[in-house]
Amino acid sequence: MTNTNLNLSTRRDLLSGSAVLLGGILSGIPARAASKDYWVYIGTYTRSRGKGIYMFRFEPATGKLTPVTLAAETLNPSFLALHKNGRFLYAANEHAPDDQLGKDNTVSAFALDRKSGALTFLNKVSCRGKGPAHIVLDHDAKGLMVANYGSGSVAVLPIAPDGRLREATAFDQHTGSGPKPQQTVPHAHGSVFSPDNKFVIVAEHGADKVFVYRYNAARGTLLPGPSPFFQAPPGSGPRHVAFNPGGRVVYSLNELSSTVTVLAYDPQNGSLKQLQEITTLPVGFSGTNSTAHVQVDRAGKFLYTSNRGHNSIAIFAIDAGGGTLRPIGHVDTQGKVPRDFSLDPKGAFLFVANQNSDNVVLFRVDQTTGALTPTGQVIEQVPEPSCVLFVPAE
Repeated sequence: MTNTNLNLSTRRDLLSGSAVLLGGILSGIPARAASKDYWVYIGTYTRSRGKGIYMFRFEPATGKLTPVTLAAETLNPSFLALHKNGRFLYAANEHAPDDQLGKDNTVSAFALDRKSGALTFLNKVSCRGKGPAHIVLDHDAKGLMVANYGSGSVAVLPIAPDGRLREATAFDQHTGSGPKPQQTVPHAHGSVFSPDNKFVIVAEHGADKVFVYRYNAARGTLLPGPSPFFQAPPGSGPRHVAFNPGGRVVYSLNELSSTVTVLAYDPQNGSLKQLQEITTLPVGFSGTNSTAHVQVDRAGKFLYTSNRGHNSIAIFAIDAGGGTLRPIGHVDTQGKVPRDFSLDPKGAFLFVANQNSDNVVLFRVDQTTGALTPTGQVIEQVPEPSCVLFVPAE
């Protein structure tokens, strides 16, 4: 298997160059011309040689990846999110401790040119906490939910019509702790909006809870749901959450116990009830591991999680009736500490960001069986990659 080594530190001149003729409407984002290719944005940590958000061109027809440029210099853009119109990109700036200086961290907004892929900085605002680990936009793109891992809090940042962020309209400070050394204080992590946009589900790593908030998009407010949280098993450390496309099941990925908790979701009151808990690791594994990310394919047939330590993607089949999981197998990520991964909008490819080996690895997805096969495309020397985001090109 031959790797394609791609140098990302140069080629700034390409940022204003070559647009590509494209076609189609992908992933619900309107396009004036049909689109075949994607811009792939990689969030990173900038603690060593990284500079910010990197960008590639991806050609799904051939699986070809082409390096383009450093898209934007910004501090530790560890997680990225896209506006539903495809014209604005947002980055959580997860400051290092020596950068915080007692101040809150920030979220940055960028205008996105889908012809060239160029990012133009718009503004940044306080996230009302430390160490923002995750951001997500509501389905109307009126507000952005940020989960602050370092300070154990969440906030809603309104989004202006021009894509800029406004100061927080809602804030909640979590409390509580768990039995493990990493859980002495609360650590808010991933969040997801319900399909009807009326609730937001938040994984609370430090207190072993999955919070449920009522959300008002017009006002940008959060209130505790009628059943305000699900109490996860002690020491499990909920990290990320995802909905089944049917909207009746939530999957909570537990970082510290390397498990997935399958939760029945009631769309009337947002309540969560456990259906299943299943390990993300193969039988017999005895090493150190923590999970990182979870994603369901758009057909709702398969669920994928990443294991850091075992350095694998775990694959599960989803029961069509109740949403419970059946393990299928594991695939080596060809790198160390797979912090994030993402299925392309058509579900034909999966990109894995291996944070500690500075590479992004491309797999082809068998959409019938859920199996992953390495394509041989490995983008190397990506500094501490932490997030993968697809945007249809124009």
